[in-house]
Amino acid sequence: MREIQASEAKARLPSLLDAVERGETVIITRHGRPIARIVPEVDLRQAEFDRVIAEIEEFRRMMPRIPLEELLSARHEGHEY
Repeated sequence: MREIQASEAKARLPSLLDAVERGETVIITRHGRPIARIVPEVDLRQAEFDRVIAEIEEFRRMMPRIPLEELLSARHEGHEY
């Protein structure tokens, strides 16, 4: 969590919003007292996570199942140790 003076926050708003978009919380202070808090939008973040999980699950459904033994044997093919 980062604290920043209100006067500095005005000048750095784009970079503060980037930090919040990455999941950071920013507290804006005036004369050393917290006056505002900028937090990531939970609903939008959750929607993005849900979308990615759905894409991964769809990808896994499309891929053929490969037995573990086949994966392990393919890992060693063509390699000389």
